[in-house]
Amino acid sequence: MTGRPGIDTPDHRGRTGLDQAGRGLNRNPGVRVRDVELTSQGWHVLRRATFDYRRSDGRWETQQRETYDRGDGAVVLPYDTRRRRVLLSRQFRYPAYVNDHPDGMLVEAAAGLLDADDPPAAVRRECAEELGVTLGPLTHILDAYMSPGSVTERLHFFAAPYTPADRTGTGGGLAEDGEDIEVLELPFAEALAMTRDGRITDGKTILLLQWAALDGPFAPGAGGH
Repeated sequence: MTGRPGIDTPDHRGRTGLDQAGRGLNRNPGVRVRDVELTSQGWHVLRRATFDYRRSDGRWETQQRETYDRGDGAVVLPYDTRRRRVLLSRQFRYPAYVNDHPDGMLVEAAAGLLDADDPPAAVRRECAEELGVTLGPLTHILDAYMSPGSVTERLHFFAAPYTPADRTGTGGGLAEDGEDIEVLELPFAEALAMTRDGRITDGKTILLLQWAALDGPFAPGAGGH
């Protein structure tokens, strides 16, 4: 019998046991996981779970859900309070392009998957690669599940000051990963306006800019205001 890649034989990334995620969970007594199927394993993993769920009226019912597991990620908003500017990026996003975005070119805060790094190390890595900036002290803002109906990813949100002297590289991302990223240094007021008029439609970026305006470095009464 031929082994099943990603289950009992290594897949192209050397992974096995990918069908075991979710089995044995017992943190919620109203959920009993019955089966987990591996439906696709590319760079990331798609699973179909069958579980019993106890409804609020006490009845149990069997449900199925697909989960897309791409690992956790981190995102950061670099800001310059003296010049009242922020660093963002613009890059092509195919999923947005096929779902009504005019050209698929999204303006975003720098972000990436954690891979083997912790969240602070990941955002410093991504800022160096994408924006060419060396970050100052990090402020952790919050952690959030951005699409909890289907995607397992938890995103760690940060902000960090920078100055022109901290722009030590060219940015642009890693060509070997298919990245072709434009670095944008924008007045904060313009970036915030872009969330209102549709020029910025990326959820994580909108959240960070709103935080900066309401509770962060550009909030009324903040030191940089």
